[in-house]
Amino acid sequence: MNNFFQSHKSIRKYKSDPVSDSLLDEILLSGTRASTTGNMQVYSIIVNRDPAIKEKLWEVHFRQNMVLEAPVHLTFCADFNRFNIWCRLRKADPGYNNFLSFFTAAIDALLVSQNVCLAAEEKGLGICYLGTATYNAERIIEILNLPQGVVPVAAIVMGYSDEEPGITHRLPLESVVHYEKYKEFTPELINEIYRERESSDQTKELLRINEKETLAQIYTDKRYTRKDNEYFSVKFLEAIKKQGF
Repeated sequence: MNNFFQSHKSIRKYKSDPVSDSLLDEILLSGTRASTTGNMQVYSIIVNRDPAIKEKLWEVHFRQNMVLEAPVHLTFCADFNRFNIWCRLRKADPGYNNFLSFFTAAIDALLVSQNVCLAAEEKGLGICYLGTATYNAERIIEILNLPQGVVPVAAIVMGYSDEEPGITHRLPLESVVHYEKYKEFTPELINEIYRERESSDQTKELLRINEKETLAQIYTDKRYTRKDNEYFSVKFLEAIKKQGF
């Protein structure tokens, strides 16, 4: 396997050096070559460089400073607005105001986002994925003036790295790949799959800082709690419905 794909690092500290228009266009063009349902390309990419807008986005992304520091912020949106307009102009009746269509467009947008990330890293830039795009979707819709049929589903920051973090641990292949049919996980297999991650020095430090017994408890009690998941689920579903899906 090409080592390039195994060398990804999430970059959270950036130099102030700008990303040129020509380089950004090349990266975005590579993004648009991603697979897409029916060649509809039902997505949009919002590019933000304006410090004033980035400051508003910083707020909704839980004040993660990389949003302000990175020269480029990209929001990837599920977008049936453009396709709907085209259909109506061509005497066709679009039937895309439903959950399946939203999910189709979200898949398109996420495929494009990964292509963009790979293209940026291939050109020597750093990126970091922001999972918070769906947490405060309604605010992002307002900030970016997104019309009906458009919903943010992912965001990344991009720029020249000002740090050298290590490569983040990933689970072994057998934990995520199933052949022919889904293979159920036994307690023994779960223990084996997570052994390396749970025994790392980083995990031991996290357990000390968070005063928890297990790494799983850090996820359930600190990072992604039931309360937060339920709250942001309701908010995101309301935003999707408000946008016409």
